[in-house]
Amino acid sequence: MKKAKFISIVFLLGAFLSLESCGPVIISSRPSHPTPPWFYPNRVVNVRYVYFPDYTIYYDLTLRKYIYLDNGAWISVNILPSRFNGINLRRTKQVRVENYYGNDIREYHSRTRTPVKNRRKS
Repeated sequence: MKKAKFISIVFLLGAFLSLESCGPVIISSRPSHPTPPWFYPNRVVNVRYVYFPDYTIYYDLTLRKYIYLDNGAWISVNILPSRFNGINLRRTKQVRVENYYGNDIREYHSRTRTPVKNRRKS
């Protein structure tokens, strides 16, 4: 009886650990493409864009492209230019854009994000 109890505890512990070690589950139109190394979702994720507010950069998880604002124009690239090399996207603030799955992130940005105005110290 003691042996059966021990085996059942080991089995339950093994099952629990194997479930914990499962990787993230991402719902995407292109599930065969891996996500960037800086993105780790909480198990099931249904988002298309990730926003980095400190740098005004979006990442499109569906198309696997970075979209950023450059001198008033939105640029879409596979790899960020060298001026962004010093950024550690794993440690930078990330905002998951939920409930927006459209193709025009520029329109979404202009509708939802307001620019921060410089304030003078008096």
